[in-house]
Amino acid sequence: MNYYIGIDLGTSAVKLILVDENSAIIKTVSKEYPLSFPKPNYSEQNPLDWWKAVRNGIEEITLEIDKKSVKGIGVGGQMHGLVMLDENNSVLRPSILWSDTRTGKETDYLNKAIGKDKLQKLTGNIAFAGFTVPKILWVKENEPEIFEKCKKICLPKDYINLMLTGNFATDVSDASGTLYFDVENREWSKEMLDILGIDESYLPEVYESYDIIGKTKLFGLNCKVVAGAGDNAAAAIGTNTVNEGQCNISLGTSGTVFIPTDKYVKTENPALHSFCHANGKYHLMGCILSAASCNKWLNETVFESDYNVGVGDENNLFFLPYLSGERCPHNDDDAKGAFIGITHSTTRQDMQRAVFEGVSFAIKDCIALCPNEIKKATVCGGGTKSREWMQILADVLQIELDIIENEGPALGGALLAFGKTISPIIKYTVKPNKDFADIYDKKYKKYKKLYPALKDLFKE
Repeated sequence: MNYYIGIDLGTSAVKLILVDENSAIIKTVSKEYPLSFPKPNYSEQNPLDWWKAVRNGIEEITLEIDKKSVKGIGVGGQMHGLVMLDENNSVLRPSILWSDTRTGKETDYLNKAIGKDKLQKLTGNIAFAGFTVPKILWVKENEPEIFEKCKKICLPKDYINLMLTGNFATDVSDASGTLYFDVENREWSKEMLDILGIDESYLPEVYESYDIIGKTKLFGLNCKVVAGAGDNAAAAIGTNTVNEGQCNISLGTSGTVFIPTDKYVKTENPALHSFCHANGKYHLMGCILSAASCNKWLNETVFESDYNVGVGDENNLFFLPYLSGERCPHNDDDAKGAFIGITHSTTRQDMQRAVFEGVSFAIKDCIALCPNEIKKATVCGGGTKSREWMQILADVLQIELDIIENEGPALGGALLAFGKTISPIIKYTVKPNKDFADIYDKKYKKYKKLYPALKDLFKE
């Protein structure tokens, strides 16, 4: 029996899966690592912690099999993070993560001085604080001694691939989120690199996600390693969201709406990302920075108890899910979370419903920007554990949802290494309640008025 390993380098942990040649998941392993918040708006991790977790995870997941039977490894990983290395591949500073929003000044410079139109022309996207370029400019300005020593710039999963193979490589889907990658032509943007003053020799070679970038002989293995993909593109492979007309909604720490396209699409609203897909084509994506993490915050931090307390009945309580600022549709790092409409009669269950509704409205904000009508979607991620939430999401969006149990980015990584696709395993299907269509339409219109009313206060 031959096996393939898929790796999901997440924000809080790395998840590994072992898949056999029949695409069956044989074993899963998860290894946590610390997340650092050294200052307000900062979010960092040590790449050495990632590598230690991956090493331990590979050794554990292959413990009961012949290691020579592992034929391939594929890594999916958190996007946008800045990893800076010296000429010996030593880590120069902690990685600045996708959720880090310290780069407001740099993001404004990119969008205003260079201009959104030019950025979109050169890279397919505008600047967001979470993207890689603002982080590079921040280091250049604030840590010039680090920038001077830097000889390699890469993304989180690419560091893991470098450690596995010794080869410096990236893939088109992950590179799409850097803002120095020409998405339409699937190559580094030389003009953008010139504007930024970044030498292309500092960057990894670009591959398609399924391309072999080398072999690893570590841990007793002797197998190929493919380029892998950014976490959302890898998850789309894992959920088989690969054809135009499909849609996958992910409710993890952040939330995404992922829509495959056969050809490159220049979005009319630049809050919607236009990226390369891991299947050789393209996709559109709307991203909200806080999704299932809002529910985790409410229950663990506020109520200090378990989930699944039930939700209240229809009410006039609203929640803005901007706990980490917001990307789509506002591109506002200053945005904050808020409950609006609390009274003496507000219950915990009411607040639970408001959080579920607020994140669902934010997902609807993303879907509203898509050029084509979305009639059905798959949903993956930790948020799917709540059936009540999935019904609310279906009622807000008024579309049918297939709730799937596939392993997302880790499975996608394994399938990229295997060179196969599989149909998602559907746990259950949720149909929208048509009686709630008008109720949620009216509530969504009220929700849409809240951010504009509070925007200036958030900035203050």
